[in-house]
Amino acid sequence: MSLIIAIDGPAAAGKGTLARRLAAHFALPYLDTGLLYRATARRVLDAGGNPADPAAAAAAARALSPEDTERTDLRVPQVDEAASQVASIPAVRAALLDFQRAFAATNGAVLDGRDIGTVIFPQAQAKLFVTASAEERGRRRWRELTARGVPADLATITAEIRTRDAADAARTAAPLRPADDAMTLDTSHLDADAAFARALELLAGKV
Repeated sequence: MSLIIAIDGPAAAGKGTLARRLAAHFALPYLDTGLLYRATARRVLDAGGNPADPAAAAAAARALSPEDTERTDLRVPQVDEAASQVASIPAVRAALLDFQRAFAATNGAVLDGRDIGTVIFPQAQAKLFVTASAEERGRRRWRELTARGVPADLATITAEIRTRDAADAARTAAPLRPADDAMTLDTSHLDADAAFARALELLAGKV
């Protein structure tokens, strides 16, 4: 099987930045699977639908196109909550499962999300679970939003992250949890360069 590196973890833990760097380092394709759920949620919202409605969310997932994932309005608080809602719907996850597996089938890949190592690629050669404290993740998301000119309140953002963590962990469809054979990387006190260096150390015996 081609090399697959599965990177899971909660929102704003730094897994996307790390995954992109690892993909470049190992010359592998990269897929941010969270964008698939954000784009699905965006389609539902744009149609005036309810992201918690299984029929509407599944229809949006089946109609998803690569262009949907390139939109610039996918990382805003409204979509954060809606993405968590659609991700809890089994029919949505089923609709996106083949897309994710096909992406890595030929050339391998680095994929980041919440169920890559547990559901999408349980056979991946290397698995990382990237996490950080809710307070630190709140600060990171707040800085990201304010840098883009999006009004944001730090306390509200941190509370929303805690709420999403609870929802992601409690859902019945692919709950957020480390795979049994995943290596944990806590980035609470690491910058991007230090997190990358530590990831390479962890992966040295796997890749």
